[in-house]
Amino acid sequence: MPARPFIDSLDFARNGQQITGEVLVNQLSRLSDVFEYKQDVLQYTVTGRIGLYEIPQLDLQLAGTGQIICQRCLHGMTYAISVSNSICLRTQAQLDELDDSDLDEEYESVLADARLDVWQLLEEEILLSLPIAPKHLLGECQTVNGSQPQQKESHPFAALAKLKR
Repeated sequence: MPARPFIDSLDFARNGQQITGEVLVNQLSRLSDVFEYKQDVLQYTVTGRIGLYEIPQLDLQLAGTGQIICQRCLHGMTYAISVSNSICLRTQAQLDELDDSDLDEEYESVLADARLDVWQLLEEEILLSLPIAPKHLLGECQTVNGSQPQQKESHPFAALAKLKR
């Protein structure tokens, strides 16, 4: 089991460092309710850089597939995870004075930390990228016995037609 990576975020960004690795879903505790198969592997790359207006940034790349639970049939479904995001690093004072200016609309900001937990950052990005209610495409859901559910076509005025007779 690989060690949980921590970085000094400002130093990491200023020196243009990069970290690449893999993480199992079961190592990200906040994902345990979302993913059905806990041994799914996700690959990540975090690269530090100085961005626009000399703001330190972390570029996140995260890819993999996971078995998440379909909210229609409550069975597993394969979901491709692909996250590519840039995050600005700010001090607490900078975060306190941020307003809704056009400078901050392009990137999200996090608190610069001398001991930033990389997996926690990745976990947050995965949660933000997931659909609210993941579902199979229509007709792909399985019933409890594994067969396709009966798709009975109903017409909105069928009940009225019965009353008319």
